[in-house]
Amino acid sequence: MAKILLVDDEPLLLESLEIILSVSGGHEITGKAGNGLEALEMLSVNEPDVMLLDLNMPRMGGIELIGKVRSEYPDVKMIVLTTFYDEKNISRAIAGGAKSYLLKDSGKDAILNAVDQVISGRSVLDTKVMDKLTSMMAGTSSSASDENAYEGIDLTDREKEICRLIAEGCTNSQIASILFISEGTVKNYMSSIYDKFDIHDRAKLALKLKDMTGVI
Repeated sequence: MAKILLVDDEPLLLESLEIILSVSGGHEITGKAGNGLEALEMLSVNEPDVMLLDLNMPRMGGIELIGKVRSEYPDVKMIVLTTFYDEKNISRAIAGGAKSYLLKDSGKDAILNAVDQVISGRSVLDTKVMDKLTSMMAGTSSSASDENAYEGIDLTDREKEICRLIAEGCTNSQIASILFISEGTVKNYMSSIYDKFDIHDRAKLALKLKDMTGVI
């Protein structure tokens, strides 16, 4: 039975992960933190075997947290669980010391498998992440996928997450499920995104986003 620390700023996701890992996987959840600073405080009291963490969090994000954990708690194995799979985040997370990189829409079985594999000393990469890494190594990845994809549009990190999912054809219900937020919250973000792009038709917005992010 592995001891696991969960780190994400979405309370609903933390609750869901706790159920998945403690009930389905039989693992012990040693704590739930809403950001990197909270996670470090918990690590100083009870060092877990595995830490599942998001990248986009307030106060201290996942990339900075990965670096500090690798330096101060080298025995803790880290699994990134996020919606971002751009070149910058993938390379920084893996170079920083993350053993695995999963997307939040990977599903329960993938998360449980990743924990078991990491405990056994192996690494796990989401298929989309692996494709991105392969493209990076081949030197053929699209420049539209980097941090400049939305250049000129003042989007928050959460809005960028939602834009990527819209470009992939996800409905509001699917976006809510993947990001562990309510459909009402998705609608509020959608309203802001429509205004920022000055596009108020979902199909036209999706086409625009596909063109900006290189989604096929």
